[in-house]
Amino acid sequence: MDGVERRGLPLPKALSATACFAIVAPAGPARLDAEKARQWFATRGYQCRIYPAVSEAQGYLAGTDQQRVQDLHDAFADPQVDAILCMRGGYGSMRLLDRLDFELIRRHPKPLIGYSDITALHMALDRHAGLLSFHGGMLNADLLGDKLEPTLSSLLKQLHGALGEGDEIVHPLAYPLTTVVPGVASGRLLGGNLSMLGATLGTLAEIDTRDSILLIEDVNEPLYRVDRLLTQLRLAGKLEGVRGVLVGDFAGVTVAAMTPLLLDIFGPLGIPVLAGWRSGHCDPNVCLPMGARVRLDSEGQKVVLGQALFQ
Repeated sequence: MDGVERRGLPLPKALSATACFAIVAPAGPARLDAEKARQWFATRGYQCRIYPAVSEAQGYLAGTDQQRVQDLHDAFADPQVDAILCMRGGYGSMRLLDRLDFELIRRHPKPLIGYSDITALHMALDRHAGLLSFHGGMLNADLLGDKLEPTLSSLLKQLHGALGEGDEIVHPLAYPLTTVVPGVASGRLLGGNLSMLGATLGTLAEIDTRDSILLIEDVNEPLYRVDRLLTQLRLAGKLEGVRGVLVGDFAGVTVAAMTPLLLDIFGPLGIPVLAGWRSGHCDPNVCLPMGARVRLDSEGQKVVLGQALFQ
C-alpha cells in the first residue's frame, strides 16, 4: 500500500469518555479475572467486551488460530467497540497473518493496542490496511498491575485525541534519554519488537522502512543477538530508507552497552538516533502511534507528532 492510498483512508474516531474496549488475545494465553477487568474499566467510565479466546489456552497459544483471528475480526466489525486492547504478547500473532481480512479491517478502522509479539499485527495492519495502531500497554501485562505512570495516561491521551499535529509525545523526565547521533528527521513511526521485525521478513508483516522513523525494543536478548538482528535488517536492505531511529527499552542491556553497536550500525547512515525511550517491556511503558508521521529530534530529545491521529 503506497502513501497515496494511505492518505485516502479514513482515520478512526477518537475515543469518548464512555468508550468500549474489546479485550482480545491474539498471541499467548493469560489468566484473566473477568470481574476485576470489568471493574477496572468501569471505575474509569469505560465498558469492555471480553472475547472468547481470552478464556482459552492451547499450550503456548490463547486458543486456536481460528478462534484468535475470529475474535479480531469480530472486534473490528462490532459497531459498539471503539478500541481493541490486547491481553499480552508471548507468541502467536504471526500465525494469524495469512488469515486476516484486511478489507474488513479497512472498513472498520479502530485503534489496536499492544506491543512485543503484537508487532506482527502492527506491521501487517500498516502495510495492508493503512491503519494507525498503538504500541502501548496491554491489559494483563501492564494495566491491571501496578505499573508506573505514564503507562496509562500516555495511552489514554492519544486514544482520546488529546494530542495532534505539532504536539510532543512526552517522555518522563525521571528516565534520562541518550543522544547517540544528533539530528532531526521526519517520517512514519514504524517497528517495535526487534525479534519480530526479523521473524516477519518475507511475510505479510515485513516492515516497509521507506521514509520511516524506526522504533526498536526487545527483552531477554543479549547484546550479540541484538547485533545479529540489526545486521539481519541491514543485510535485508531494511535500513536504507530509515530516516531516524528511536531505541526503546532493551531489558537487560543498558544504553551504554548498546551505544557502540548503535554507532556501528546506524552511524554510517548519518541519521539521528535517540536511545533510552521507555517503551516496550519496561515500567513505565510510554505509548507510541505506529504508522503516524512524527519528527524525531535526537539532540533536543523529542518526538513530535506530524499529523492528527483521529478524525
